[in-house]
Amino acid sequence: MSENVLSPLDTEGLEREVAAALQAIAAAADVDTLKAVRSRYNGDKAPLTQAKKLIGKLDSQDKATAGQNLGAAQGRVRAALDAKQTELQEAAQEAALAAETVDVSVLSARHPLGSRHPLMVLEEEVADFFVSLGWDIAAGPQVEHEWFNFDALNFDADHPARQMQDTLYIDSASVGGSAENPANLVLRTHTSPVQARLLTTRELPIYVAIPGKVFRADELDPTHSPVFNQVEGLAVDQGLTMADLKGTLDHFARAMFGPEAKTRFRPSFFPFTEPSAEVDLWFPQKKGGPGWIEWGGCGMVNPNVLRACGIDTEVYQGFAFGMGIERTLMLRHGIEDMHDIVEGDVRFSDQFGVNGKGR
Repeated sequence: MSENVLSPLDTEGLEREVAAALQAIAAAADVDTLKAVRSRYNGDKAPLTQAKKLIGKLDSQDKATAGQNLGAAQGRVRAALDAKQTELQEAAQEAALAAETVDVSVLSARHPLGSRHPLMVLEEEVADFFVSLGWDIAAGPQVEHEWFNFDALNFDADHPARQMQDTLYIDSASVGGSAENPANLVLRTHTSPVQARLLTTRELPIYVAIPGKVFRADELDPTHSPVFNQVEGLAVDQGLTMADLKGTLDHFARAMFGPEAKTRFRPSFFPFTEPSAEVDLWFPQKKGGPGWIEWGGCGMVNPNVLRACGIDTEVYQGFAFGMGIERTLMLRHGIEDMHDIVEGDVRFSDQFGVNGKGR
């Protein structure tokens, strides 16, 4: 176990971290300062968050204790953050009201044009792009059966993605199930289950893009959200290769980021593709200068997935890819904090105008 990472069994270390967090929270004088404190003590790189990743490596008899220790510590920090957030927002509102005087008898000459949320505009733009290629657009249920979400996609029974620390399960009792006959329902963790549904119902060949909401057991922080949007692409036909996948993604990148954009592949692993690759994007507008940025994942559809859906792998091959729509929006417009996208401040959407590209 790394000496630089806080152990979830180190109660004294956890207490010191919580004490430091509470002190920093109490000292935060405004919302911006508190946002930095939130990232430091409750973000993706926070010691308590990093400690959570060690639980799976502990002996089974220690996991329950570690989970209780860490859950209690994180709960105290989150409660303090939420209370301080409310306090600062109320104070800021009171200060604003005290500083502003408005003559309500004066007629206004403003004619607000309104705006659309840029995330929804981008999702429509993505769909329009794939329609222009001759692809179909598909959708599926957000509450999904485990077979479509995991089994059909070649996830082993003990795969970490099935654990409750990553996946949100539906209480069987709430949908008529029981301990003896569980419903085996989850909030889908990706839009890939729609691929499994299509492969079991549609005739081949298939060329389809699937945009939609997905769900993970994540905290909302500057780069993560428990509810976000993905677009996945699936092509199954005779003679498809990685070259077809690369050409499709290069064309997609240019449509999203301009004519200079291009992609490269780095070897990776996903249960549902083989071979698999991470997709990097050459991004000329990257902060600090042009460079490569991770954009999504892709690969050739694993033959096990095709066989599970009744497809002859001697005849048909396929490729698939998936990108986050929020990540694409953040890269295109230099948005650095996920909170700006999801908190619903109309001033955020207003700067993009009706077409989502900026006034």
